[in-house]
Amino acid sequence: MPDVARRLDEVRARIARAARACGRRPEEVTLLAVSKGQPPEALAAAHAAGQRRFGESYLQEARAKMEALAALEGLEWHFVGPIQSNKAKAIAARFDWVHSLDRADLAERLARHRPGTLPPLQVCIQVNVSGEPTKRGVAPEGAAALAEAVAALPRLRLRGLMAIPAPERDPARQRAAFAAVRELLEGLRAAGHTGLDTLSMGMSADLEAAVAEGATIVRVGTAVFGPRPPRDARA
Repeated sequence: MPDVARRLDEVRARIARAARACGRRPEEVTLLAVSKGQPPEALAAAHAAGQRRFGESYLQEARAKMEALAALEGLEWHFVGPIQSNKAKAIAARFDWVHSLDRADLAERLARHRPGTLPPLQVCIQVNVSGEPTKRGVAPEGAAALAEAVAALPRLRLRGLMAIPAPERDPARQRAAFAAVRELLEGLRAAGHTGLDTLSMGMSADLEAAVAEGATIVRVGTAVFGPRPPRDARA
């Protein structure tokens, strides 16, 4: 899959340009390659091109890739999709990061099932910054209470916030949504959560706006791998 290496270079260049444009260092922004729906071969091609962090949304699909790619060194697995209660145990045992935590009961399940032989699970609280009824995430006004609950749990390390704002074509509107998430994180820090260091926000279409507003992780799928293949082609 030669296009994967080329696409990765292009995305890395976009991140670097966006960072420099707002006075940040490119190394302050981590690229998470969102590989849901992609075959293991695509991830292997990305790994060969230097990519190590991959985001998955479906446990069963991720498990198959983890097994297929077990021989590759340095892989870091991030869960970025909705968390089903009955999948929390396996997610806690298999992933390094969870970006989509939005309820205290799910945090408790993740903490209870995180193996003691592994480092603490790195977690971000997902915030529904645009207030979309069909989108997961805690309302901004509920983020502080959830942060308190998560921070008190063992085997979890609260790192910051994740958001998927409503799609916008206007860069100014994109930035406004990301700025709201950044300000929410700053408020949590001021309230005593001084260790929070992560803003997981920005995707293929809006990563520049996210970087300008402080994103530390951008989650990019299509721009790295191209369109996801049809389901029957992945079977």
